[in-house]
Amino acid sequence: MSDFYKKILENNKKWVESQLAIDIDYFKDLSKGQTPPLLWIGCSDSRVPANEIIGAKPGEVFVHRNIANMVVHSDMNMLSVLDYAVNVLKVKHVIVCGHYGCGGVKAAMSNDSIGIIDNWIRHIKDVYRLHSDYLDSIDNDNDRFNAFVELNVKEQVFDLSKTSIVQSAWKNGQDLTLHGWSYGLNSGYVTDLNVNMSSNKDLDDVYQLKF
Repeated sequence: MSDFYKKILENNKKWVESQLAIDIDYFKDLSKGQTPPLLWIGCSDSRVPANEIIGAKPGEVFVHRNIANMVVHSDMNMLSVLDYAVNVLKVKHVIVCGHYGCGGVKAAMSNDSIGIIDNWIRHIKDVYRLHSDYLDSIDNDNDRFNAFVELNVKEQVFDLSKTSIVQSAWKNGQDLTLHGWSYGLNSGYVTDLNVNMSSNKDLDDVYQLKF
């Protein structure tokens, strides 16, 4: 085995020992179940660990991650996670968290073909198309990149609110609020993008489902 592989196995043992030193029943209690108040939909980027960013412990955050934190209406993986989080775990908050410097968003700003991921990137390009007039008006490349990251997050929050899962929860009076954040890799701070939704009233009529 490689030295790296051996190291991460050893790190696991040390981590277990450190947790048990603090609380002998730590894993026993953790195995009894989970009641997280939050679903985190974030980017797969290795530099954006959901729990660590918000100082949460294991069991406090239900997590789904994909390239560029996308909410794609035909993605059964994301929908399954969302359905379980909302209807079984009864989370009260769903945060879509993007991050500045996102490679997926950057790729959507170019015409380079990367491979099969091109098919996923296309969904991000759709966001650019919706806001192309505004984005194209930004002369500075980095400022345009950051604005695109933020707009992508906002669109994913709106796409969440359009799902039958979320709208059904709201119809039934469930306490559920959607939020959009962007994380700064170079600072560690998150920016609340002020797209917080707890009903479908902000959506066009065509998206408001009747149950």
